[in-house]
Amino acid sequence: MKKLIVLFLMTSIIIGCVPSSPSQIMPSPDSVPTANSAAETGSAKWWNEAVFYEIFVRSFNDSDGDGIGDFNGITQKLDHIEGLGINAIWLMPIHPSPSYHGYDVLNYYGVNHEYGSMDEFKNLLAEAHRRDIKIIIDLVLNHTSSRHPFFVDANNDPNSKYREWYVWSETSEGNQWHTGNNGYYFGFFWGGMPDLNYRNPEVTTQMNEVTRFWLEDIGVDGFRIDAAKHLIEEGTKLENTDSTHEWFKGFYTFYKNSNPNAYAIGEVFGGGAFIGTTYTEQLDHIFNFELASGFMNSVNGESNTGILSAWKFTLEDNTSGDYGTFLTNHDQNRVMSVLNGSEEKAKLAAVMLLTSPGTPFIYYGEEIGMQGKKPDEDIRLPMQWNADANGGFTTGTPWRALDANYAQVNVSKQNEDPDSLLNLYRALTNLRAEHASLRTGNISILETGNSGVYAILRSNEDEILLVLINLKGDPISDYALSLTDASIPDGTLTLQSLLDSTSAEIVTIEGGMFENFKPVPNLPPYQAYIFQLK
Repeated sequence: MKKLIVLFLMTSIIIGCVPSSPSQIMPSPDSVPTANSAAETGSAKWWNEAVFYEIFVRSFNDSDGDGIGDFNGITQKLDHIEGLGINAIWLMPIHPSPSYHGYDVLNYYGVNHEYGSMDEFKNLLAEAHRRDIKIIIDLVLNHTSSRHPFFVDANNDPNSKYREWYVWSETSEGNQWHTGNNGYYFGFFWGGMPDLNYRNPEVTTQMNEVTRFWLEDIGVDGFRIDAAKHLIEEGTKLENTDSTHEWFKGFYTFYKNSNPNAYAIGEVFGGGAFIGTTYTEQLDHIFNFELASGFMNSVNGESNTGILSAWKFTLEDNTSGDYGTFLTNHDQNRVMSVLNGSEEKAKLAAVMLLTSPGTPFIYYGEEIGMQGKKPDEDIRLPMQWNADANGGFTTGTPWRALDANYAQVNVSKQNEDPDSLLNLYRALTNLRAEHASLRTGNISILETGNSGVYAILRSNEDEILLVLINLKGDPISDYALSLTDASIPDGTLTLQSLLDSTSAEIVTIEGGMFENFKPVPNLPPYQAYIFQLK
């Protein structure tokens, strides 16, 4: 039914839902809330307790057989999401768009009719909230679609009231400049995505109203900010400019006043903890790409050097875990493909992610080891639910064919296998929920005496957990753990394994430290342990 109505309604709905002039949507200066910090408004920072699940709606679950995933399809799969230990969802773009991915928006006040109606989205939101699952949505602030009514008007008429909503030049100034009908316009990513001009206060007011609409009128819990670092260019400097940071300070004030508990995480591609500090009180989090690379490089290369380097730089700038963590996302080759199909390594990567500080984000299908390599469409393939036709994703023809391995790699099959990757993810999210030290505790990096061994302590005033991993495909006996900074109480502690029934040696803490400790004499290949020290 969705496809039957979309062509008929596209033009009238898109243009009809977008206000025809700034004055229709801009609050007066007196109506803009005054600044309050998150602390002043009493924000609970629920995101520090969250495990997020990133969903590409088009590919998750099709409820009506048209081959395209939809809001009702996600609602149908909330049991799977909740059972995975997820308490927050990030939905990739849900707005009307001429592209399959949705990052070139036509209407910021509507939803993509291929995904369903606004009422169906609200129902998904209500059902998720009933299960105490938050939902954030992608907010594409940097640019619109070149087919957005405002850009079409600005491109056709140099005297358009929307002309200064975009960035123009009489001459081409480089690769990011594209030929328009009356001059050249700036589009950092490509000509179909013209950048908005945030030096124009009308643009800021418009996007603030968009933000308010989704937080207050619709009730989402926050946003993932696409391409955050590219918002305002300064000459040849195209990312993380002072002007961009100044803009986000105002944005932070606005969305916190709209909803003190709203969460915004920025995509600052390549950024680590240091870059994150430059966005303090501008966004709640940015993604820590440095840690993501460390996780993946160490697991793939069977050496702790990558992750130890990432921790060194991260902990120099941020010891609180105030960042988003992940393995790979919708712009990168999938975890299982990066690891050349190794389920053992995928399990180690999961352990690293879900025992580390930060708010973890799991990309849909990662929990069952779905594969995918670029082009982008192939890292965003339909979810593999079972071995039925089209993997149980749709009863129709999928928008893109599933990976050929769906009969062997799917949720249904892994549900039945206690040793599956899926059930490990469930065990890890359960442990994270049960042990506050894994969510918000301190981290201590242990010396191991062997580059194939990774070990950390997670601790708070109530408990101490030891994470111990053999990264190699061979057994390791030549290792010893040492804690060289005084960070835990003295005493003799026993170790209880939380993932299996492994017995371990006791450890004696003196001066807050220990050295040359071997919990188990031999570490089997690709083995991970989580011990509680009592």
